[in-house]
Amino acid sequence: MTPAELSRTVLRSVRGAVEEQELSVPVPARIVVQPPPRPGCGDYASNVALQLARDAGRPAREVAEILRKRLIGSAGIAGVEIAGPGFLNFTLGDGAQAALVREVLSQGDGYGDRSARSARGGPAGEAGAGRGEAPGPVPTSGREPLPAHRPDAALPSTPTARDVVVAEALVRLRAAAEGPAEGEGAGEAVTHPVPPELSALVARLGADEARWALLRPAAQDPVRAPERPVQRESNPRFRVQYAYARARALGRYAQELGFRSEPGDIGAPVGARGAGLSAGGASAAQTLQTFHTLLATYPSVIETAARLRAPDRVVRHLEATADAFFRWHDDYPPLPVGEQKPLAVHRARLALAEAGRTVLANGLRLLGISAPEHL
Repeated sequence: MTPAELSRTVLRSVRGAVEEQELSVPVPARIVVQPPPRPGCGDYASNVALQLARDAGRPAREVAEILRKRLIGSAGIAGVEIAGPGFLNFTLGDGAQAALVREVLSQGDGYGDRSARSARGGPAGEAGAGRGEAPGPVPTSGREPLPAHRPDAALPSTPTARDVVVAEALVRLRAAAEGPAEGEGAGEAVTHPVPPELSALVARLGADEARWALLRPAAQDPVRAPERPVQRESNPRFRVQYAYARARALGRYAQELGFRSEPGDIGAPVGARGAGLSAGGASAAQTLQTFHTLLATYPSVIETAARLRAPDRVVRHLEATADAFFRWHDDYPPLPVGEQKPLAVHRARLALAEAGRTVLANGLRLLGISAPEHL
């Protein structure tokens, strides 16, 4: 069960409670579910009961109990608990993580991107195809056009380098979050002088590092571009691209070993089999949950970034996803070791690595940054 599916399930429970007169409240248009603020509080949480309590004229915990009873036993939900003043905490079923991986892989480069899905009339094909190409370089000289006119593309009369790159990224983010705008591409392209500082930045850092430096800070924060690009893990842009390249390499190695990915149970972390999980194993389980949550919430991050005109949110999400990928990879190696034969857990882990690769590639594409297969 994905966050969107969980949200719809909770919404159905509210609608059912209203129809059967257990609650007398306006049915909200949508329900927000988010990762819980602390580990050990389930997979997702919602404050819907607190939001409904005032209109219902009842304590929030009482409203939460009405919804909890309706949600227990729902497909994909293993448990529902009430926390604090009335938060609902959800624990998903055993098959939820594999279902998420299956969904990411089935949508491929359409995952989180409505325009990509609509262009093909449905789910994407094989995940990972053609991921090495970015949607065009940063303009570096002359009067080069930005994408077709949309509100995002409006720039100040004297745009800065950040203005140009952020406006370009927002066009793609809005298209991904909302689908292509009506009549998009039919009007005149918006042209602006490319600031000399942008040309100089690209010449010094390269297009990828220049984009990253301009997109990473929040709107109110200053741009701090490095003196030169550093190809090591201390560089967040390199770390994200390296995580993608590493995931691609896992697929190549698996092919050489003669096995393919298949979503399923990824098994126990290294060193945690036998008499139960050690302290390190418990930490590994939390790392796994974090990685899954980042994959599941990627579409909502794209929507929020487009709505708030904040591509920096996508940058931070990709950095967190890359970091979680590396930690998970160390605890749950996707490839057999030594003379070990590939097992079902290796196929499942490879599928999860491919799902991570898909999210990283999709996010890089929307930011206009390349996803190289080799680093």
